Formats: sequence, C-alpha cells, structure tokens
Amino acid sequence: MQDITKNNFDFLRVLLAFIVFLGHLGTLSASQDLKIFEHSPIEIAVFGFFVVSGFLIARSYDRSSSLKSYLKKRILRIVPAYLLVVFLCALLLSLVSTLSLYDYFTNTQVYKYLFWNSLFLNFKAPWLPGVFGNQAVNGALWTLKVEMCYYFCVPLLFLLFGKNNKYRNISLTVIYFLSLVYLNYFESIHKISIAKQIPGVLCYFIPGMLIYFNFDTFIKYKNPLFIIAIITVWIDLILDIKLVSPMMIGIIVLYIAYSFKFLNNFGKYGDFTYGIYIFHFPIIRTFTTLGLFEHYNPFVMAFICMLVVIGVGVSSWHFYEKKFL
Repeated sequence: MQDITKNNFDFLRVLLAFIVFLGHLGTLSASQDLKIFEHSPIEIAVFGFFVVSGFLIARSYDRSSSLKSYLKKRILRIVPAYLLVVFLCALLLSLVSTLSLYDYFTNTQVYKYLFWNSLFLNFKAPWLPGVFGNQAVNGALWTLKVEMCYYFCVPLLFLLFGKNNKYRNISLTVIYFLSLVYLNYFESIHKISIAKQIPGVLCYFIPGMLIYFNFDTFIKYKNPLFIIAIITVWIDLILDIKLVSPMMIGIIVLYIAYSFKFLNNFGKYGDFTYGIYIFHFPIIRTFTTLGLFEHYNPFVMAFICMLVVIGVGVSSWHFYEKKFL
C-alpha cells in the first residue's frame, strides 16, 4: 500500500492558495482588465483547504503522544503568524490611512481591531480607521477562526469515534449529514455568514477524516472514486443544494494529494502557503488603494503583486513561522 507520508499536500496547498489569491485579485483590484480572475473558484479552494485540514489534523492528533503535545503543535503552527499579520496590518496600514498618524493611533478602532482579531473574532472589528474605505482589512482570516475551532473538535471526535471504533464511519457520516442540514438551511434563508461557521463547514472537514480512517481502502479504489466524484459533483449544481459535493471535493482533493509522485518534493524549500494565504488580502488592497492597478498596466501590477505576496510568504516562513515549530 502507498506510504501515507508520500504525498503532494505542499503542492496542493500552494495551488489552493493561488486560486484564492487570483479570485481576490479580480474582486479587490477594481480593474476591469483583471475582472476575469473573479471566476477563480475561491469557495472550492477554501473548502479544499478544509478537506486537507480534516485529513492532516486527524493524522496529527492520531500520532501525537498526548493531547498537550497535539495542541501545542497546532497552536504554534497557526497562532504566531496569525498574530503577526494582525499586528503588522494595524501598524503598517496607518501609512495608507486617510487619517493622520496621530488621529489614526488615537482612534479606538485600531485597538478594537487588535483586540478582537487577536481573539479570532474578526467580524467584531474587521476594519481600521481610514484604511481601504473602512472595509474589511483581511477578509481571508475568517477561515482561521473555523480552523481553530476544528483543532479543538478533533480530540472530541476521536474520543467519540476513535480510529478503532467500529462505528466511526457511520458516526462521522451522521455528523456529515447534520452539518449539511445546518449549511443548507442557513444558506436557504441567506444567512451566509452563519452557514459558514464550524457546524456548517464540518461537512468539508469530515471527508478528510473519513479518508484518513479508511486510507488503505481509499488508495485501493482511488481511481474509480475520482471518476465518480468528477461525475457526481455536478449533482449539487443541478439541484442547487450541497449534498454530495463536499464529499466529492474531499475525494478529488485527496486523489490529487496521493497521485502525481513527481510533485512529492514540492515543499522541500519550506511551507510558504500559510504566509501567502494570510498576507495576500491586505497586500492586494494596498496595491488598489495606491492606484497601482489603475495607473499602470494592470497585468504587470498583478504580476508584481503576486511576487510581493510570494516574497512575504517566503519571508514569513523562513524568518518567523518555522522558529516556532
């Protein structure tokens, strides 16, 4: 059977991060030329991240010597860089605020932003005074709150449906469908922000867990499962509900992770994905605020913006993130 550690998760995460980057580039750049990138499937990429998390975090907990060890590893992976981007945005975006530095730093909203965002409650204070027209500074951070909640859910799910529990597949499948009920109900009444909280997006984490628990079976039948997933993922589009697509996205994502062996060493120079993901949104907005997409060739500026995002992601990993790991 295939070695579970030989995979393409590093490549996959970079690919998903750039899908999100391109989608936000099209949306936030305010450039008609770049609007083509609005069609980048951001939502599918974000849900792909959740699938990967479901698999890797289940594996991390399963292989940890204790709950304390598991939580330490998870928190050190996500929290330091998260707090860094929150702090740097509050500090450096003062330079593009319409307020003077004095008015900016004496405005209580700056400290509300720091306080609430440090607690992962971005929706309580998403903006900074005079920055980006008082719109959300970093709209990508909502997923980190969900991710943190999931970190604490996994030990509970293992306790209830551990790897050796013969009812684990049934139990997790029940949770999957309960999550779908929650997600579809709140989407049907247009409460999208509520729909995308942890109960609603568990249906994307659960497929990752199920495939981890049944890894050998998945690898054995991954080719026919992939074909079935590609065909049936359209059912939800036709019915305009989410029923099979979360599970099918899970199969497609993990098929890619365990195929194409030439991509196995993609991450040998470091894991830059997290930095790219958490910094790209305010960087794009800064380019827009400075009029770079408007006054210069938008495609050249888009390329430069991408290079800046990559540079920040690489720097974040080498000079900051990996020091905590």
